[in-house]
Amino acid sequence: MRRIEHASAVLIAATLPLTAQTGDAEWPQFRGGPALRGVADGRLAENLELRWTYDTGDAIDSSAAIAGGIVYVGVGNGDLIALDFDTGELEWSYSTGSFIGESSPTVVDGTVYVGDLDGVLHAVDAASGEGVWTFETGAEIKSSAVVTEGVVLIGSYDTQLYALEEATGELRWTVATDGQLHATPAVRDGLAFVAGCDGVFRAIDVTDGAEAYSIVIGAYTGASTLLVGDRAYFGTYEYEVLALDLTERNVAWRYSNPGREFPFLSSAAHVDGMVVLGGRDKFVHGIDAGTGEARWRFETRARVDSSPVVAGDRVFVGSSDGRLYALDTRTGEAGWEFNAGAALTASPAIAGGRLVIGSTDGVIYAFE
Repeated sequence: MRRIEHASAVLIAATLPLTAQTGDAEWPQFRGGPALRGVADGRLAENLELRWTYDTGDAIDSSAAIAGGIVYVGVGNGDLIALDFDTGELEWSYSTGSFIGESSPTVVDGTVYVGDLDGVLHAVDAASGEGVWTFETGAEIKSSAVVTEGVVLIGSYDTQLYALEEATGELRWTVATDGQLHATPAVRDGLAFVAGCDGVFRAIDVTDGAEAYSIVIGAYTGASTLLVGDRAYFGTYEYEVLALDLTERNVAWRYSNPGREFPFLSSAAHVDGMVVLGGRDKFVHGIDAGTGEARWRFETRARVDSSPVVAGDRVFVGSSDGRLYALDTRTGEAGWEFNAGAALTASPAIAGGRLVIGSTDGVIYAFE
């Protein structure tokens, strides 16, 4: 097993070759794309090396976005920062005037979107860091934005799912639920899919906000939905992972870790007919997507709220034990790992042969 220990937050890019092809390097939103599959293009080096670090000075729960040779990260102190993908140097910083939690930047058509804990969604020019528009909801935003068909979708703890005009931030429609919306909506074929804290999974027409259908799931959830084929997958606060059949519109299977009653906040990734996600039971779970049976479990030293990302035949995931793990997708066995020395609740962003992740002690790490 290859381990790398915590390095001080200094720029070390000058010592490493410029091997990543950053021109096509894109991870523009949480989970990589609107279907929230958590799968990166290409592979990473067998033994990743630290390319650069950047110390933000405050906790990071927000996952990075990568677009146009820039890394965008939301910092707990309320700053949205832009770093050069090659060097880690600061390009600009935008202050929301509040705090940023789990809401992760989304980059589309030259604009970055991120929510804050005062309930404001910010649209920021990706090149300059200048504000474009803001929209105020009624409570904190921990959801990440998804942009589709000219609208920006965002959930709020005020129980509403909002659709805003991409260019202006004007409200197009809103859907009321009976509980907070923590999760990021998944989008496919003109429908937005989201489960919230009211125990209902909804499919909503992106054009007008009409409900296409709903499925009662009997538990509230903070995890975002993974869409694969005719199924949706996510974990709940009732200690289960669910697979929903979107054709039959019912629960296809329920998975739990026997004797370990802990919620699942990590959002799932998909690889080789398997869904992979972390749990507050300290495990990373590899679950057969068809049957709901466990293929493997990997135990960390603390809860796993970080959402895994698949690159090639490995899955990368952080843990609150301070370690970033690379697990074999077939066996769940750990190979390379890195000890950041602080909890990793954010999720990896992978593009152009590099991985970027922030830690709760405020350091952003870039590996290749």
